[in-house]
Amino acid sequence: MAIIFLPSGILHNTSTGLSRNGIGNSNNNGNGVDQMGRAYLIKQISNPAYASAPALGSNKAKITIVEFGDYRCHFCARFYRYTSGSIIQNFVDTGKVRFLFKDFIVNDKPGDTTSMLAAVASYCAADQGKYWQYHNEVYNNSKGEDVAWVTPGVLKQFANGVKITDINKFSTCLDSHTHTNVVQQNNNLAGNIGLQATPSFILLSTSKSQPGPYLIEGAFQQAIEKLESSV
Repeated sequence: MAIIFLPSGILHNTSTGLSRNGIGNSNNNGNGVDQMGRAYLIKQISNPAYASAPALGSNKAKITIVEFGDYRCHFCARFYRYTSGSIIQNFVDTGKVRFLFKDFIVNDKPGDTTSMLAAVASYCAADQGKYWQYHNEVYNNSKGEDVAWVTPGVLKQFANGVKITDINKFSTCLDSHTHTNVVQQNNNLAGNIGLQATPSFILLSTSKSQPGPYLIEGAFQQAIEKLESSV
């Protein structure tokens, strides 16, 4: 589980002119391209890729957590089951933190693209106002990476489980892979910023006093409290 701090938005993206020696090691020449590139990249990270799949929490929160995950990722499911609830209760529901999920497909391979399919299904649910309910339902029923548990039929059962109103509409959306482009947009972003595993978490702070980006392991509450104290 990796957490990347980006309080000043310094990341590597070859299309923006930004440079980086590695996570937490950035070079900034201060030119206009760098400034514009960072601003664009931070906007991509901090905004939902699909308007009907919004972030949890207040848009006025001064800290944003962005999780990059795969629905078949074992450790993503563990984070959901054992950690996310306390973060939402203690920080999101209290207005301190805004929480956003973005897809990072790491478990698919030729002939098996069910992680992509599960992510597409989440946006089909979003079309009917059930994005987070569906997200939770998938992780509640996750069987990990080495079991063939994701199928179109199972994903449609999950839709019934969260009381999707129009199952036919959901099924048509899923079967036609309508939202593949949304998933790919998130996936490309994860690759552009150099993420290599799931789950990965980016924490963004509005504080200008926080030091440059760096990589740490785990310790969510302490990490959030450290950022909070600097805002």
